Amino acid sequence: QVQLVESGGGLVQAGGSLRLSCAASGRTFTNYVMGWFRQAPGTEREFVAVISKSGGLTYYTDSVKGRFTISRDNAKNTVYLQMNSLKPEDTAVYYCAAARTYTGSHYESRYDYWGQGTQVTVSS
Repeated sequence: QVQLVESGGGLVQAGGSLRLSCAASGRTFTNYVMGWFRQAPGTEREFVAVISKSGGLTYYTDSVKGRFTISRDNAKNTVYLQMNSLKPEDTAVYYCAAARTYTGSHYESRYDYWGQGTQVTVSS
């Protein structure tokens, strides 16, 4: 089992920044690809970003490219999502998740473990 706990969400004005953290415990952190997803009210949960086990590969959904950066600190068993130039449409509950393989990791079904989510609200 892997336990994931997100933090860092909050209320921010448009154009502002937030950094989300996801602390992992349980199984070996470096065995897992880590992803971030989000779900806005009334919508399906969507992929945001993913990072490979070593941190050498990253991939983003188009709407956040150039604004969001995913990173991981394997010594601290933590993955981060730095979010800059935030827009009201970024408002959502953000979830981190752990998967065993990088291939296809923009699909929810690839992920075995999920955090409880953290709310991000961007005001206009």
